[in-house]
Amino acid sequence: MPIELKVPEVGESITEVMIGTWKKTEGDRVAADDSVVEIESDKATVELPAPAAGTISRILKGAGERAVVGEVIGYLEPAAAGEVPPAVPSVQPTVGVKRVEGRTTIGSVQAADPAPSPARVMPAAARVLGEAGVPSASVVATGPGGRVTKSDAVAAVASASPSSPRSPAPVAKPAQAAPPAAARGSREERYQLISPIRQRIAERLVEAQHQAALLTTFNECDMSAVMALRSKFKDQFQERYGVKLGFMSFFVRAAVEALRAVPQVNAEYREPHIVFRDYYDIGIAVGGGKGLVVPVLRNAEMMSFAQVELAIGDFARRAGENKLKLEELQGGTFTISNGGVYGSMLSTPIINPPQSGILGLHAIQDRPVAVNGQVVIRPMMYLALTYDHRLVDGREAVTFLKRIKDTVEDPSRLMLEV
Repeated sequence: MPIELKVPEVGESITEVMIGTWKKTEGDRVAADDSVVEIESDKATVELPAPAAGTISRILKGAGERAVVGEVIGYLEPAAAGEVPPAVPSVQPTVGVKRVEGRTTIGSVQAADPAPSPARVMPAAARVLGEAGVPSASVVATGPGGRVTKSDAVAAVASASPSSPRSPAPVAKPAQAAPPAAARGSREERYQLISPIRQRIAERLVEAQHQAALLTTFNECDMSAVMALRSKFKDQFQERYGVKLGFMSFFVRAAVEALRAVPQVNAEYREPHIVFRDYYDIGIAVGGGKGLVVPVLRNAEMMSFAQVELAIGDFARRAGENKLKLEELQGGTFTISNGGVYGSMLSTPIINPPQSGILGLHAIQDRPVAVNGQVVIRPMMYLALTYDHRLVDGREAVTFLKRIKDTVEDPSRLMLEV
């Protein structure tokens, strides 16, 4: 009897998800606990494992389609005892996007009947072919294993497109200028379904802009002392802990000290109260496979430099693989976002509601500064603190950011707690 593949519980209050990439197609054999399909919610991407060994007999929901928690999205034919189920070749429907009379329609696009050795059409290629109405059977596959790649699809669409019609030559108007030549190069438009995570990011950013009174204050920080410490101890640190000593651990520790000094930045506006917290859960903004995510360092005040660096490295690795757990993305009392890794010189970060502050770090550049009446070149970084003015006044915000600056410029403060 076929086993139902159902959408699992992916988090509290989440009732609808989007089907992500199917890692197995109809007819593929799977072992127990093999990853079958990705399930995308507005907070995280999880993988649905095969409940038993067998063969994927039917797929009911294709990539990009919506489903509710508990809904059946496919069937698995279990293997008999001691038997390896044979693969049944078939072609999985994929989701395509078409333009019809000015409307964008999203639906199932069936690939052509398989040939004796059918080429597998990759999802990005299927979208390109679906938009242009080009059958996949006419595409020359050049990808590994005979797969039809996106570049194959683009080439097929370009060769199938009719040449642009030219305007007729003007009659009895010899002095009129000729019409401009048609633009060369690609003019195609690509449609991509918005992932639930990207939708949630958009909602949260708009929510922050509309509900909080946001203001940003700036300062700059001389990174000479931190860079000297890193240079002095980096080899011993990596040998002992197996991770590089980065800048983020200094800023996490500095943020904890600043939050202790200015508790309003660690608080939450929860009308009619202000909720102050005596713990420090620091969110670290990292770029993930599906967009920006903010995993949280719980009780950062109790973490060593090595623990912070190990945790951030693990977050970054698993964010790129879409393997962060939902509980790791929830909560947080303050956030640090490092746009400097992408080359940003200065920005105004947006807080992560219901938090009251976010610290933005930027690129380090050598700049001339005045030190003891002399102009010297120092590695400088701009710092930005965006805060909710409903409960953080300008005095507290400036004091907080000045505390960050002083601590980073003199890291011995972290050891002496002064």
